[in-house]
Amino acid sequence: MERIIFIETGTGIDVHGQNVTKACLRAVENAIHYNSMPGIRAYLPDEDLNNMKVNIRLAVPLDKEQVDIELVKQEIPYGTVTVEVIDGGMATTSGIILEDKEDKNDLMYIVNAAVEVGY
Repeated sequence: MERIIFIETGTGIDVHGQNVTKACLRAVENAIHYNSMPGIRAYLPDEDLNNMKVNIRLAVPLDKEQVDIELVKQEIPYGTVTVEVIDGGMATTSGIILEDKEDKNDLMYIVNAAVEVGY
């Protein structure tokens, strides 16, 4: 990325089911959901949203290899998207195992996301 214009951050949690991708999707949604960038076209080459570059960095506590990168990329509607998964986040007890929620154990996964937007 030549120039970063905007960085958004978010947190996502999967309380039951130990689905790290679900926590990642929620973290990205949390990062971008409350933002609008009405002037972004003016900063992009040819004022084209498809020239936007987005890098998503996810701090994941466990099961990093289980993150569905392609599904995470779909959270961003424009531009070229890259995803980087790093160590971080948190795995902590939910305090209960719920079989009907597909729990394998009592852990909940907490993921942090940083979404860099630029060109």
